[in-house]
Amino acid sequence: MQHVSAPKSNLKTKMTQKTTRGKFITLEGIDGAGKSTQLAGIVQCIQQAGISAVVTREPGGTALGEQLRTLLLDKTISMHGETEALLMFAARREHLDKVILPALAQGQWVISDRFTDASFAYQGGGRDLNSDKLTILEYWVQGDLQPDLTLYFDVPVEVGQQRLSQIKDADRFETERTDFFQRVRQAYCDRAQLFPHRIQLIDGCQSPADVTTAVERLLQPLLQHG
Repeated sequence: MQHVSAPKSNLKTKMTQKTTRGKFITLEGIDGAGKSTQLAGIVQCIQQAGISAVVTREPGGTALGEQLRTLLLDKTISMHGETEALLMFAARREHLDKVILPALAQGQWVISDRFTDASFAYQGGGRDLNSDKLTILEYWVQGDLQPDLTLYFDVPVEVGQQRLSQIKDADRFETERTDFFQRVRQAYCDRAQLFPHRIQLIDGCQSPADVTTAVERLLQPLLQHG
């Protein structure tokens, strides 16, 4: 694959030298992987350590982001894959400016249900978009900022779809075909191999209690070193 140099971002991170930067944790996985179920337990674990946490999601997290989320998840709307990607990154830029960066600068921890890895998985893998274009958008929108820890909840596509079958009103992504989710899952696995120190894979087929135990174990190094 031909290398495309990403432009340097002029994103000004709102960090101060007087405040210790908070930690940024993201949750990823195909639809039905069970990541959202773990959110409350993650927040509780962090708060028990005396740390303030902000919980947010993508697409969304801001007034504009939530409106874009409505468009992106509307199954009555058809859009080009690149349009989808651009809307995702537009929502992300607002999310960073209004929620993520201010919270981190104040020393708060941010837990986000999805972030940029989802764009590489869903738009890159699922929609088969050129990853070089996504990389350019990534650096343009967020500069060098990356999560301190990404928890990737992995389940076979069949398991995720069985869980999704219980949803009465599935959104535009949840109604995608099996092959779409196979590509998304493969893209997530590729990302996990590419960034093994940041992205930690968790077997989402375990019992909820075992998943929680695995999550808490992965959080401990961050909690111990603040």
